[in-house]
Amino acid sequence: MAFVLDQLIAFANSLYTLASDPLTYLYLVASVFLGIVFGALPGLTATLAVTILTGFFGNKFPLEQSLIALIGAYVGAIYGGSYPSILLNIPGTAASAATAMDGHPLAKEGRGGEALGITTTASFIGTLFGAFCLLIFVWLLLLVAKNIASPEKALLALFGILLSGTLMSQDLVIKGWIAGLIGLAMAMVGMDPILSEARYTFGWSYLLSGFQIVPVLMGAFAIPQILDGMRAAVGGAAPLPVGRIVPRLREVVRHFPGILRSGGIGTGIGALPGVGEDVAGWVSYGVAKSVARDSSRFGLGSLRGLISAETANNAAIGGALIPLLVLGIPGSPPAAALLGALKINNVIPGPTIDPALIVHIVAILVMASLTMFLMGLFTARVFILILKLPRTVFLPVVLVLTTIGSFSVGGGINDLFLMLGVGFAAYAMTAMKYPIAPLVIGVILGGLFDETFRRSLLISDGDLSIFITRPGAAILVALNIALILSQIPAARRLVAACLPKSPAIGKD
Repeated sequence: MAFVLDQLIAFANSLYTLASDPLTYLYLVASVFLGIVFGALPGLTATLAVTILTGFFGNKFPLEQSLIALIGAYVGAIYGGSYPSILLNIPGTAASAATAMDGHPLAKEGRGGEALGITTTASFIGTLFGAFCLLIFVWLLLLVAKNIASPEKALLALFGILLSGTLMSQDLVIKGWIAGLIGLAMAMVGMDPILSEARYTFGWSYLLSGFQIVPVLMGAFAIPQILDGMRAAVGGAAPLPVGRIVPRLREVVRHFPGILRSGGIGTGIGALPGVGEDVAGWVSYGVAKSVARDSSRFGLGSLRGLISAETANNAAIGGALIPLLVLGIPGSPPAAALLGALKINNVIPGPTIDPALIVHIVAILVMASLTMFLMGLFTARVFILILKLPRTVFLPVVLVLTTIGSFSVGGGINDLFLMLGVGFAAYAMTAMKYPIAPLVIGVILGGLFDETFRRSLLISDGDLSIFITRPGAAILVALNIALILSQIPAARRLVAACLPKSPAIGKD
């Protein structure tokens, strides 16, 4: 109990520090607004919003201001995708795909304002729920993480890459693994972290520092989306009209138990490495439908379905930050971009992270959610007007911002070449249905895997048994093997054959 009280006092102090600084409001309003716009405009994503701001802020601003901007954009973009989902039946982001199932039918019934109001409230409560879980559970995991040595870190990094590849593949899981391993190979380029020798640079001095994370993020996430958007460029559709947006309190109270359930699901799903907010929304939607007394309205305009999806995808933000801060493994693609920003500022997430920074991040998350809530309720009609913009107007602007952001980090033309090279490669991979997020996660976690795996072998004089003689490492080895075998049909059939079969029930 004393521990929780200490955490709440530290959180209150951090919140007061933020609230007393006028710059906080400037950064929050601007970043949340930008995030909502990126979420609301189909073709743009939360990942792209965070990535572009990473390029602009980088290490040129104090870490606190960078975190305010990046987290504000993250929160705004996940919420902003609900606008086109409800009013156009076009998910603004992948995280808002489940929102369209019931949001658009409600808008067609003339209840678009009601849907937006309850969505805004559910998003606000969901983000607060995720922030509270981040504040409490991250410390419990940090206690466990302090006992993690090089073998466990290497296996955790590998597990994060494999898991993201497994869960984000569109057809063949092997494609996700290949994308992750490509990123892992890219992370090997540059100076050897142990021997300080150049590797795979081919005499090019630019590669001595390895692939810069911001150009890789820009190329992998921005270029394919811009090219796809320009190919499918059409004029903006007219959104459905809306009425009253501010929700009624009794409606929120009536759905509050479902909001809490969806918040728990979203936080838990978000904490899985590389999964993301879109999976959280669908899982929560499926659970809500399965436990509903009358599920006939789901898909036809159910407030319960709308709330379940939107609460979960916003709660997943706090969940995604838990593995990011404890293990240095991002829980979602936007969190991967946030990890890149932390590393640029020489902040290494993990057991040695500054506890004050975690509390400060939670305080920023709470203030960003409040800013999003107020903007969503009182300036929603501004964002509805933005939906009318054609892609041919805003996508070239995004390309310019991406180029400036990529160039501004290192200040060299080689960063632009790297961005374009990664971008065109990512576009080709996307066309062949290779997921891009595992590649980026592989680049980010590859350095951790490389250094800790080789350091483990140095400690054991090359004996691989170090990965099974330590209890924690043995568990992680088993998890990695189980994950791989679970995707092999022959292994699944073998397991099914070994399981006891339930007795058949005869017919009367």
